[in-house]
Amino acid sequence: MTTPQEILEWIKRDNIQLIDLKFIDTPGIWQHLTLYQDQIDESSFSVGVPFDGSSIRGWKSINESDMLMVPDPDTAWIDPFYEVPTLSLICSIREPRTGEPYGRDPRSIAQKAVDYLKSTGIGDTAFFGPEAEFFLFDSVRFDQTQNSGYYYVDSDEGIWNSGREEPGGNLGYKPRNKEGYFPVAPTDTSQDIRSEMLLTMLKIGVPIEKHHHEVATGGQCELGFRFGKLVQAADWLLTYKYVIKNVARKHGKSATFMPKPVFGDNGSGMHVHQSIWNNGEPTFAGDKYAGLSQNALWYIGGILKHAPSLLAFTNPTTNSYKRLVPGFEAPVNLAYSQGNRSASVRIPLSGPNPKAKRLEFRCPDATSNPYLAFAAMLLAGIDGIKNQIDPGEPLDVDIYELSPEELSKVPSTPGSLRDALENLERDHEFLTAGNVFPEDFIESWITYKLDREVIPVSIRPHPYEFLLYYDC
Repeated sequence: MTTPQEILEWIKRDNIQLIDLKFIDTPGIWQHLTLYQDQIDESSFSVGVPFDGSSIRGWKSINESDMLMVPDPDTAWIDPFYEVPTLSLICSIREPRTGEPYGRDPRSIAQKAVDYLKSTGIGDTAFFGPEAEFFLFDSVRFDQTQNSGYYYVDSDEGIWNSGREEPGGNLGYKPRNKEGYFPVAPTDTSQDIRSEMLLTMLKIGVPIEKHHHEVATGGQCELGFRFGKLVQAADWLLTYKYVIKNVARKHGKSATFMPKPVFGDNGSGMHVHQSIWNNGEPTFAGDKYAGLSQNALWYIGGILKHAPSLLAFTNPTTNSYKRLVPGFEAPVNLAYSQGNRSASVRIPLSGPNPKAKRLEFRCPDATSNPYLAFAAMLLAGIDGIKNQIDPGEPLDVDIYELSPEELSKVPSTPGSLRDALENLERDHEFLTAGNVFPEDFIESWITYKLDREVIPVSIRPHPYEFLLYYDC
Protein backbone atom coordinates (compact mmCIF):
# COMPACT_ATOMS: atom_id res chain seq x y z
CA MET A 1 0.00 0.00 0.00
CA THR A 2 1.27 3.47 -0.93
CA THR A 3 0.47 6.38 1.38
CA PRO A 4 -0.17 10.02 0.43
CA GLN A 5 2.96 10.95 2.35
CA GLU A 6 5.05 8.59 0.20
CA ILE A 7 3.59 10.12 -2.98
CA LEU A 8 4.42 13.64 -1.78
CA GLU A 9 7.96 12.57 -0.84
CA TRP A 10 8.36 11.02 -4.31
CA ILE A 11 7.24 14.28 -5.94
CA LYS A 12 9.67 16.28 -3.81
CA ARG A 13 12.61 13.87 -4.13
CA ASP A 14 12.45 13.62 -7.93
CA ASN A 15 11.19 17.19 -8.40
CA ILE A 16 8.17 15.98 -10.36
CA GLN A 17 6.57 19.24 -11.43
CA LEU A 18 3.37 17.93 -13.00
CA ILE A 19 0.70 15.60 -11.62
CA ASP A 20 -1.92 14.11 -13.96
CA LEU A 21 -5.25 13.20 -12.35
CA LYS A 22 -7.23 10.65 -14.36
CA PHE A 23 -10.87 9.58 -13.90
CA ILE A 24 -13.42 7.76 -16.00
CA ASP A 25 -16.67 9.10 -17.44
CA THR A 26 -19.87 7.06 -17.54
CA PRO A 27 -19.43 5.50 -21.02
CA GLY A 28 -15.90 4.41 -20.10
CA ILE A 29 -13.33 6.92 -21.43
CA TRP A 30 -10.50 8.29 -19.30
CA GLN A 31 -10.51 12.05 -18.66
CA HIS A 32 -7.62 13.96 -17.10
CA LEU A 33 -6.45 17.20 -15.50
CA THR A 34 -2.78 18.14 -15.11
CA LEU A 35 -1.74 20.20 -12.08
CA TYR A 36 1.47 21.88 -11.00
CA GLN A 37 3.10 20.19 -8.00
CA ASP A 38 2.13 22.89 -5.47
CA GLN A 39 -1.55 22.18 -6.15
CA ILE A 40 -1.27 18.74 -4.51
CA ASP A 41 -0.93 18.23 -0.75
CA GLU A 42 -1.93 15.61 1.79
CA SER A 43 -5.52 16.88 1.92
CA SER A 44 -5.89 16.20 -1.83
CA PHE A 45 -5.96 12.46 -1.02
CA SER A 46 -8.80 12.81 1.50
CA VAL A 47 -10.75 15.97 0.69
CA GLY A 48 -10.08 15.89 -3.05
CA VAL A 49 -9.32 18.34 -5.87
CA PRO A 50 -12.26 20.43 -7.16
CA PHE A 51 -13.28 20.51 -10.83
CA ASP A 52 -16.27 21.27 -13.06
CA GLY A 53 -18.28 18.09 -13.77
CA SER A 54 -20.96 19.65 -15.97
CA SER A 55 -19.19 18.79 -19.24
CA ILE A 56 -18.63 15.11 -18.38
CA ARG A 57 -21.00 12.80 -20.25
CA GLY A 58 -23.90 11.59 -18.14
CA TRP A 59 -22.97 13.60 -15.04
CA LYS A 60 -23.98 16.92 -13.46
CA SER A 61 -25.99 19.81 -14.83
CA ILE A 62 -24.37 23.24 -15.02
CA ASN A 63 -26.17 24.54 -11.93
CA GLU A 64 -24.62 21.81 -9.71
CA SER A 65 -21.36 21.21 -11.49
CA ASP A 66 -18.84 21.29 -8.62
CA MET A 67 -17.21 17.93 -7.95
CA LEU A 68 -14.09 16.51 -6.31
CA MET A 69 -11.39 14.20 -7.70
CA VAL A 70 -9.83 12.06 -4.96
CA PRO A 71 -6.54 10.45 -6.07
CA ASP A 72 -5.77 6.87 -5.09
CA PRO A 73 -2.09 6.74 -4.03
CA ASP A 74 -1.89 3.05 -4.97
CA THR A 75 -2.34 3.94 -8.65
CA ALA A 76 0.75 6.18 -9.05
CA TRP A 77 3.10 5.85 -12.04
CA ILE A 78 5.21 8.11 -14.21
CA ASP A 79 3.44 8.55 -17.54
CA PRO A 80 5.71 7.03 -20.22
CA PHE A 81 4.23 9.10 -23.06
CA TYR A 82 4.78 12.65 -21.79
CA GLU A 83 7.96 14.57 -22.62
CA VAL A 84 7.89 16.31 -19.22
CA PRO A 85 8.06 13.82 -16.29
CA THR A 86 4.48 13.61 -15.04
CA LEU A 87 3.06 11.56 -12.17
CA SER A 88 -0.24 9.85 -13.00
CA LEU A 89 -2.91 9.12 -10.36
CA ILE A 90 -6.33 7.50 -10.88
CA CYS A 91 -9.17 9.18 -9.00
CA SER A 92 -12.60 8.44 -7.60
CA ILE A 93 -15.24 11.19 -7.56
CA ARG A 94 -17.00 12.66 -4.53
CA GLU A 95 -19.74 15.19 -3.84
CA PRO A 96 -18.18 18.51 -2.73
CA ARG A 97 -20.69 19.34 0.00
CA THR A 98 -21.11 15.95 1.65
CA GLY A 99 -17.82 14.24 0.84
CA GLU A 100 -19.81 11.14 -0.15
CA PRO A 101 -18.94 9.10 -3.26
CA TYR A 102 -20.73 10.47 -6.32
CA GLY A 103 -23.57 8.10 -7.21
CA ARG A 104 -22.71 8.08 -10.93
CA ASP A 105 -18.96 7.65 -10.56
CA PRO A 106 -18.20 4.22 -12.06
CA ARG A 107 -15.16 3.63 -9.83
CA SER A 108 -17.22 4.35 -6.71
CA ILE A 109 -19.95 1.98 -7.94
CA ALA A 110 -17.33 -0.75 -8.33
CA GLN A 111 -16.12 -0.19 -4.77
CA LYS A 112 -19.72 -0.36 -3.51
CA ALA A 113 -20.08 -3.73 -5.24
CA VAL A 114 -17.07 -5.03 -3.29
CA ASP A 115 -18.47 -3.61 -0.05
CA TYR A 116 -21.80 -5.31 -0.78
CA LEU A 117 -20.04 -8.65 -1.34
CA LYS A 118 -18.45 -8.34 2.10
CA SER A 119 -21.80 -7.51 3.70
CA THR A 120 -23.37 -10.73 2.37
CA GLY A 121 -20.81 -12.97 4.06
CA ILE A 122 -20.30 -14.84 0.76
CA GLY A 123 -16.74 -13.57 0.47
CA ASP A 124 -14.49 -10.62 1.09
CA THR A 125 -12.58 -10.40 -2.20
CA ALA A 126 -13.62 -10.61 -5.85
CA PHE A 127 -10.84 -11.29 -8.34
CA PHE A 128 -11.23 -10.34 -12.01
CA GLY A 129 -8.96 -11.05 -14.96
CA PRO A 130 -10.02 -9.46 -18.29
CA GLU A 131 -8.57 -10.52 -21.65
CA ALA A 132 -9.16 -7.64 -24.06
CA GLU A 133 -8.49 -8.11 -27.77
CA PHE A 134 -7.81 -5.28 -30.21
CA PHE A 135 -6.90 -4.50 -33.82
CA LEU A 136 -3.83 -2.59 -35.04
CA PHE A 137 -4.59 -0.65 -38.23
CA ASP A 138 -2.27 1.28 -40.53
CA SER A 139 -5.00 3.59 -41.79
CA VAL A 140 -8.42 4.58 -40.43
CA ARG A 141 -10.89 6.93 -42.12
CA PHE A 142 -14.58 7.44 -41.42
CA ASP A 143 -17.21 10.13 -41.79
CA GLN A 144 -20.97 10.63 -41.53
CA THR A 145 -22.75 13.57 -43.14
CA GLN A 146 -26.29 14.28 -44.26
CA ASN A 147 -25.67 12.81 -47.69
CA SER A 148 -22.78 10.37 -47.12
CA GLY A 149 -21.45 7.83 -44.70
CA TYR A 150 -18.47 5.52 -44.89
CA TYR A 151 -15.59 3.90 -43.06
CA TYR A 152 -12.28 2.59 -44.31
CA VAL A 153 -9.78 0.65 -42.22
CA ASP A 154 -6.62 -0.93 -43.55
CA SER A 155 -3.82 -3.12 -42.28
CA ASP A 156 -0.69 -4.23 -44.08
CA GLU A 157 -1.47 -7.69 -42.63
CA GLY A 158 -4.99 -7.82 -44.07
CA ILE A 159 -5.67 -10.72 -46.40
CA TRP A 160 -7.59 -8.24 -48.58
CA ASN A 161 -4.17 -6.76 -49.47
CA SER A 162 -2.75 -10.00 -50.87
CA GLY A 163 -2.97 -8.56 -54.40
CA ARG A 164 -1.96 -4.99 -53.59
CA GLU A 165 1.10 -3.41 -55.19
CA GLU A 166 3.41 -2.41 -52.35
CA PRO A 167 6.73 -0.50 -52.18
CA GLY A 168 9.49 -3.04 -52.76
CA GLY A 169 6.95 -5.61 -53.90
CA ASN A 170 4.17 -7.45 -52.11
CA LEU A 171 5.87 -10.21 -50.12
CA GLY A 172 2.70 -12.01 -49.11
CA TYR A 173 2.61 -13.57 -45.63
CA LYS A 174 -0.80 -12.13 -44.78
CA PRO A 175 -2.88 -14.31 -42.42
CA ARG A 176 -6.04 -15.68 -43.98
CA ASN A 177 -9.41 -15.19 -42.29
CA LYS A 178 -9.53 -17.07 -38.97
CA GLU A 179 -5.88 -18.15 -39.38
CA GLY A 180 -4.17 -15.38 -37.44
CA TYR A 181 -3.79 -17.25 -34.14
CA PHE A 182 -0.13 -17.63 -33.07
CA PRO A 183 1.71 -17.31 -36.43
CA VAL A 184 5.43 -16.53 -36.25
CA ALA A 185 7.22 -13.84 -38.26
CA PRO A 186 7.13 -12.85 -41.05
CA THR A 187 3.34 -13.41 -40.96
CA ASP A 188 3.17 -11.84 -37.49
CA THR A 189 4.46 -8.30 -38.09
CA SER A 190 3.59 -6.74 -34.72
CA GLN A 191 5.82 -8.78 -32.38
CA ASP A 192 8.13 -5.89 -31.49
CA ILE A 193 5.25 -3.44 -31.00
CA ARG A 194 3.42 -5.85 -28.69
CA SER A 195 6.64 -6.47 -26.74
CA GLU A 196 7.04 -2.73 -26.23
CA MET A 197 3.42 -2.48 -25.09
CA LEU A 198 3.83 -5.33 -22.62
CA LEU A 199 7.09 -4.06 -21.14
CA THR A 200 5.73 -0.52 -20.88
CA MET A 201 2.85 -1.90 -18.82
CA LEU A 202 5.34 -3.66 -16.56
CA LYS A 203 7.34 -0.45 -16.17
CA ILE A 204 4.32 1.39 -14.77
CA GLY A 205 3.19 -1.36 -12.44
CA VAL A 206 0.78 -3.64 -14.30
CA PRO A 207 1.70 -7.32 -13.65
CA ILE A 208 2.17 -8.72 -17.15
CA GLU A 209 1.94 -12.28 -18.49
CA LYS A 210 2.05 -12.66 -22.28
CA HIS A 211 1.21 -11.31 -25.72
CA HIS A 212 0.29 -12.87 -29.07
CA HIS A 213 -1.38 -12.40 -32.43
CA GLU A 214 -5.11 -13.17 -32.42
CA VAL A 215 -7.38 -15.11 -34.79
CA ALA A 216 -8.51 -12.43 -37.25
CA THR A 217 -6.60 -11.12 -40.22
CA GLY A 218 -5.82 -7.42 -40.29
CA GLY A 219 -3.67 -7.11 -37.17
CA GLN A 220 -5.77 -8.52 -34.33
CA CYS A 221 -3.76 -8.92 -31.10
CA GLU A 222 -4.01 -9.55 -27.38
CA LEU A 223 -1.81 -8.83 -24.38
CA GLY A 224 -2.31 -10.51 -21.02
CA PHE A 225 -1.92 -9.28 -17.46
CA ARG A 226 -2.56 -10.98 -14.14
CA PHE A 227 -5.90 -10.97 -12.36
CA GLY A 228 -6.48 -8.46 -9.58
CA LYS A 229 -9.07 -7.33 -7.08
CA LEU A 230 -12.13 -5.88 -8.79
CA VAL A 231 -11.33 -2.15 -8.67
CA GLN A 232 -7.62 -2.80 -9.23
CA ALA A 233 -8.34 -4.97 -12.27
CA ALA A 234 -10.47 -2.20 -13.79
CA ASP A 235 -7.65 0.31 -13.14
CA TRP A 236 -5.20 -2.02 -14.87
CA LEU A 237 -7.50 -2.53 -17.85
CA LEU A 238 -7.76 1.21 -18.45
CA THR A 239 -3.97 1.47 -18.15
CA TYR A 240 -3.69 -1.44 -20.64
CA LYS A 241 -5.85 0.38 -23.18
CA TYR A 242 -3.96 3.63 -22.64
CA VAL A 243 -0.58 2.00 -23.20
CA ILE A 244 -1.70 0.04 -26.27
CA LYS A 245 -3.22 3.09 -27.98
CA ASN A 246 -0.21 5.31 -27.30
CA VAL A 247 2.48 2.78 -28.24
CA ALA A 248 0.54 2.06 -31.44
CA ARG A 249 0.41 5.77 -32.26
CA LYS A 250 4.15 6.07 -31.60
CA HIS A 251 4.70 3.49 -34.37
CA GLY A 252 2.30 5.13 -36.82
CA LYS A 253 -0.51 2.67 -36.15
CA SER A 254 -3.98 2.99 -34.66
CA ALA A 255 -5.34 0.58 -32.05
CA THR A 256 -9.06 -0.01 -31.60
CA PHE A 257 -11.03 -2.09 -29.11
CA MET A 258 -14.15 -1.81 -31.26
CA PRO A 259 -15.71 -5.30 -31.21
CA LYS A 260 -16.36 -5.66 -34.96
CA PRO A 261 -14.36 -3.27 -37.15
CA VAL A 262 -13.77 -5.88 -39.89
CA PHE A 263 -16.49 -7.83 -41.71
CA GLY A 264 -16.20 -11.58 -42.29
CA ASP A 265 -13.72 -12.50 -39.53
CA ASN A 266 -13.58 -12.78 -35.76
CA GLY A 267 -14.35 -9.71 -33.70
CA SER A 268 -12.60 -8.52 -30.54
CA GLY A 269 -14.01 -9.65 -27.21
CA MET A 270 -12.96 -9.41 -23.59
CA HIS A 271 -13.28 -12.73 -21.78
CA VAL A 272 -13.46 -12.01 -18.05
CA HIS A 273 -12.15 -14.54 -15.51
CA GLN A 274 -13.62 -14.18 -12.04
CA SER A 275 -13.71 -15.81 -8.61
CA ILE A 276 -14.64 -15.04 -5.01
CA TRP A 277 -12.37 -15.59 -2.05
CA ASN A 278 -13.06 -15.44 1.69
CA ASN A 279 -10.51 -15.11 4.48
CA GLY A 280 -7.70 -15.83 2.05
CA GLU A 281 -9.29 -19.01 0.71
CA PRO A 282 -10.88 -19.68 -2.72
CA THR A 283 -14.61 -20.38 -2.61
CA PHE A 284 -15.08 -21.58 -6.20
CA ALA A 285 -13.15 -24.87 -5.84
CA GLY A 286 -15.13 -27.98 -4.91
CA ASP A 287 -16.29 -31.42 -5.93
CA LYS A 288 -19.03 -30.46 -8.39
CA TYR A 289 -18.87 -30.17 -12.19
CA ALA A 290 -15.36 -29.35 -13.49
CA GLY A 291 -14.09 -29.09 -9.92
CA LEU A 292 -16.38 -26.21 -9.01
CA SER A 293 -18.08 -25.59 -5.68
CA GLN A 294 -21.83 -25.31 -5.28
CA ASN A 295 -21.45 -21.56 -4.77
CA ALA A 296 -19.58 -21.31 -8.08
CA LEU A 297 -22.40 -23.13 -9.88
CA TRP A 298 -24.98 -20.83 -8.32
CA TYR A 299 -22.81 -17.84 -9.32
CA ILE A 300 -22.94 -19.15 -12.92
CA GLY A 301 -26.70 -19.50 -12.53
CA GLY A 302 -26.92 -15.81 -11.68
CA ILE A 303 -24.76 -14.80 -14.62
CA LEU A 304 -26.84 -16.86 -17.06
CA LYS A 305 -30.20 -15.74 -15.66
CA HIS A 306 -29.33 -12.05 -15.79
CA ALA A 307 -27.16 -12.12 -18.93
CA PRO A 308 -29.84 -10.58 -21.20
CA SER A 309 -29.81 -7.44 -19.03
CA LEU A 310 -26.18 -7.77 -17.89
CA LEU A 311 -25.04 -7.29 -21.49
CA ALA A 312 -26.35 -3.72 -21.40
CA PHE A 313 -23.21 -3.00 -19.32
CA THR A 314 -20.77 -5.67 -20.54
CA ASN A 315 -21.58 -5.16 -24.26
CA PRO A 316 -22.83 -1.58 -24.29
CA THR A 317 -22.51 -0.52 -27.95
CA THR A 318 -24.48 -1.16 -31.11
CA ASN A 319 -21.30 -2.60 -32.62
CA SER A 320 -21.04 -5.15 -29.78
CA TYR A 321 -23.85 -7.19 -31.30
CA LYS A 322 -22.16 -7.46 -34.68
CA ARG A 323 -19.61 -9.64 -32.85
CA LEU A 324 -22.20 -11.72 -30.99
CA VAL A 325 -23.34 -13.75 -33.98
CA PRO A 326 -22.90 -17.50 -34.61
CA GLY A 327 -19.96 -18.75 -36.64
CA PHE A 328 -17.02 -16.75 -35.29
CA GLU A 329 -16.34 -18.44 -31.95
CA ALA A 330 -18.78 -15.93 -30.52
CA PRO A 331 -20.22 -16.94 -27.13
CA VAL A 332 -23.86 -16.45 -28.07
CA ASN A 333 -25.22 -19.44 -26.16
CA LEU A 334 -26.32 -18.75 -22.59
CA ALA A 335 -24.94 -21.97 -21.16
CA TYR A 336 -21.79 -23.12 -19.38
CA SER A 337 -19.13 -25.68 -20.25
CA GLN A 338 -15.61 -26.71 -19.35
CA GLY A 339 -14.53 -26.83 -22.98
CA ASN A 340 -17.13 -25.41 -25.37
CA ARG A 341 -15.99 -21.94 -26.43
CA SER A 342 -19.37 -21.09 -27.93
CA ALA A 343 -20.87 -21.25 -24.43
CA SER A 344 -21.04 -17.88 -22.68
CA VAL A 345 -19.50 -19.27 -19.48
CA ARG A 346 -16.43 -21.51 -19.60
CA ILE A 347 -14.53 -23.19 -16.78
CA PRO A 348 -10.84 -22.94 -17.75
CA LEU A 349 -8.39 -25.75 -17.05
CA SER A 350 -6.76 -24.96 -13.71
CA GLY A 351 -5.01 -28.18 -12.68
CA PRO A 352 -5.08 -29.43 -9.10
CA ASN A 353 -4.53 -25.99 -7.56
CA PRO A 354 -7.83 -24.85 -5.95
CA LYS A 355 -6.58 -21.25 -5.94
CA ALA A 356 -6.73 -21.23 -9.75
CA LYS A 357 -10.36 -22.36 -9.92
CA ARG A 358 -12.45 -19.72 -11.63
CA LEU A 359 -15.03 -19.17 -14.32
CA GLU A 360 -14.76 -17.17 -17.52
CA PHE A 361 -17.63 -15.05 -18.84
CA ARG A 362 -16.95 -14.80 -22.57
CA CYS A 363 -19.60 -12.35 -23.76
CA PRO A 364 -18.11 -8.98 -22.72
CA ASP A 365 -16.07 -6.68 -24.92
CA ALA A 366 -13.69 -3.82 -24.15
CA THR A 367 -16.08 -1.04 -25.17
CA SER A 368 -17.56 -1.57 -21.72
CA ASN A 369 -16.75 0.62 -18.75
CA PRO A 370 -14.82 -1.98 -16.69
CA TYR A 371 -15.91 -0.66 -13.30
CA LEU A 372 -19.58 -0.99 -14.28
CA ALA A 373 -19.14 -4.27 -16.16
CA PHE A 374 -17.20 -6.01 -13.35
CA ALA A 375 -19.60 -4.70 -10.69
CA ALA A 376 -22.62 -5.88 -12.68
CA MET A 377 -21.14 -9.36 -13.19
CA LEU A 378 -20.33 -9.66 -9.49
CA LEU A 379 -23.86 -8.62 -8.50
CA ALA A 380 -25.42 -11.12 -10.92
CA GLY A 381 -23.25 -13.86 -9.42
CA ILE A 382 -24.07 -12.85 -5.85
CA ASP A 383 -27.77 -12.94 -6.73
CA GLY A 384 -27.25 -16.45 -8.08
CA ILE A 385 -25.64 -17.58 -4.81
CA LYS A 386 -28.19 -15.85 -2.55
CA ASN A 387 -31.13 -17.34 -4.45
CA GLN A 388 -29.42 -20.66 -5.29
CA ILE A 389 -30.08 -20.28 -9.01
CA ASP A 390 -29.53 -23.58 -10.84
CA PRO A 391 -27.50 -23.06 -14.04
CA GLY A 392 -28.93 -26.25 -15.57
CA GLU A 393 -26.90 -28.88 -17.37
CA PRO A 394 -23.56 -27.98 -18.98
CA LEU A 395 -23.31 -27.64 -22.76
CA ASP A 396 -20.51 -30.11 -23.48
CA VAL A 397 -21.36 -30.78 -27.11
CA ASP A 398 -20.39 -29.17 -30.41
CA ILE A 399 -23.11 -26.56 -30.77
CA TYR A 400 -22.96 -26.88 -34.56
CA GLU A 401 -23.89 -30.56 -34.36
CA LEU A 402 -27.14 -29.92 -32.49
CA SER A 403 -30.41 -30.34 -34.34
CA PRO A 404 -32.63 -27.24 -34.75
CA GLU A 405 -34.94 -28.67 -32.07
CA GLU A 406 -32.06 -29.15 -29.62
CA LEU A 407 -30.60 -25.75 -30.42
CA SER A 408 -33.93 -24.04 -29.78
CA LYS A 409 -33.71 -25.11 -26.13
CA VAL A 410 -30.44 -23.21 -25.60
CA PRO A 411 -31.13 -19.54 -24.82
CA SER A 412 -29.11 -16.92 -26.69
CA THR A 413 -27.67 -13.51 -26.01
CA PRO A 414 -29.72 -10.44 -27.04
CA GLY A 415 -29.54 -9.61 -30.72
CA SER A 416 -29.01 -5.87 -30.31
CA LEU A 417 -28.20 -3.17 -27.80
CA ARG A 418 -31.86 -2.14 -27.84
CA ASP A 419 -32.83 -5.69 -26.79
CA ALA A 420 -30.27 -5.62 -23.97
CA LEU A 421 -31.50 -2.23 -22.72
CA GLU A 422 -35.10 -3.45 -22.75
CA ASN A 423 -34.02 -6.46 -20.70
CA LEU A 424 -32.18 -4.14 -18.30
CA GLU A 425 -35.32 -2.08 -17.86
CA ARG A 426 -37.24 -5.23 -16.86
CA ASP A 427 -34.51 -6.93 -14.83
CA HIS A 428 -32.23 -4.79 -12.68
CA GLU A 429 -33.14 -5.48 -9.05
CA PHE A 430 -29.97 -7.56 -8.72
CA LEU A 431 -28.00 -4.38 -9.57
CA THR A 432 -29.74 -2.15 -7.04
CA ALA A 433 -29.11 -4.60 -4.17
CA GLY A 434 -27.17 -2.78 -1.47
CA ASN A 435 -27.79 0.42 -3.47
CA VAL A 436 -24.71 -0.43 -5.54
CA PHE A 437 -26.30 0.82 -8.78
CA PRO A 438 -28.69 3.67 -7.96
CA GLU A 439 -32.06 3.38 -9.70
CA ASP A 440 -31.63 6.79 -11.31
CA PHE A 441 -28.23 5.75 -12.68
CA ILE A 442 -29.76 2.75 -14.46
CA GLU A 443 -32.54 4.94 -15.84
CA SER A 444 -30.03 7.51 -17.10
CA TRP A 445 -27.87 4.75 -18.64
CA ILE A 446 -30.82 3.41 -20.63
CA THR A 447 -31.84 6.90 -21.76
CA TYR A 448 -28.29 7.88 -22.70
CA LYS A 449 -27.69 4.72 -24.72
CA LEU A 450 -31.00 4.97 -26.55
CA ASP A 451 -30.80 8.69 -27.31
CA ARG A 452 -27.07 8.93 -28.12
CA GLU A 453 -26.39 5.58 -29.78
CA VAL A 454 -29.28 3.22 -30.58
CA ILE A 455 -31.64 5.72 -32.21
CA PRO A 456 -28.97 7.74 -34.09
CA VAL A 457 -27.57 4.53 -35.61
CA SER A 458 -31.01 3.16 -36.46
CA ILE A 459 -32.19 6.25 -38.40
CA ARG A 460 -29.13 6.62 -40.63
CA PRO A 461 -28.87 4.88 -44.01
CA HIS A 462 -26.31 2.08 -44.05
CA PRO A 463 -23.94 1.73 -47.05
CA TYR A 464 -25.05 -1.87 -47.57
CA GLU A 465 -28.65 -0.71 -47.95
CA PHE A 466 -27.66 1.03 -51.16
CA LEU A 467 -26.41 -2.28 -52.55
CA LEU A 468 -29.64 -3.97 -51.51
CA TYR A 469 -32.26 -1.36 -52.37
CA TYR A 470 -31.01 1.47 -54.56
CA ASP A 471 -32.49 0.03 -57.76
CA CYS A 472 -35.83 -0.91 -56.24
